[in-house]
Amino acid sequence: QVQLVESGGGLVQAGGSLRLSCEASGRTFSGYVMAWFRQAPGKEREFVAAIRWSGGGLFYEDSVKGRLTISRDRTKNAVDLQMNSLKPEDTAVYYCAAGLVVSKTWSRYDYWGRGTQVTVSS
Repeated sequence: QVQLVESGGGLVQAGGSLRLSCEASGRTFSGYVMAWFRQAPGKEREFVAAIRWSGGGLFYEDSVKGRLTISRDRTKNAVDLQMNSLKPEDTAVYYCAAGLVVSKTWSRYDYWGRGTQVTVSS
């Protein structure tokens, strides 16, 4: 059974940092693309960043470039999202996803985690 389990969310002040992690299990993800999406209350789920399981091919939404960094943690079979210089508008539930193609469209991904809440106070 495929599982994507997110962790690391929480409450942080504006300008602060958080590190999210998505641990993947249940199948081999070789050839997959791992992505982070987020969804704020009343808004559509939006693409944040993606990385190929091999570790290459980094993709970011324009609004997070320079502040958020996606990476593979090979020791834990996980994908991390380092979030720096956080802003109140980054407040959302952050989801980990896995799919076979790089896409900003959430429906193109096959597997999803349950999400972790990130709240940035002003």
